[in-house]
Amino acid sequence: MNLFWYDWAGYIGVALVLLAFFLLQERKLQGSGPIYQLMNILGAIGVMLSLCFGNFNLAAFIMQVAWLLIGGYGMLRGIQRRRETRELP
Repeated sequence: MNLFWYDWAGYIGVALVLLAFFLLQERKLQGSGPIYQLMNILGAIGVMLSLCFGNFNLAAFIMQVAWLLIGGYGMLRGIQRRRETRELP
């Protein structure tokens, strides 16, 4: 079985998303934390790469785009909340 770089990107992406979810369930990460969001964003990018360069699946690609956008939104909201917390008197 030959694995190409995009196959590895997909496997690593899936592992990151699953690990992030597991660590969230174990309360090792916070859902609004930057590490959790970054793991989801990078995981989605990895899966998207494997879909674009390997066997394309539109449904899976749309899901990863949504995962990426939601992760980005979560990252921005987390930054905004931390700034608001620092600005409190």
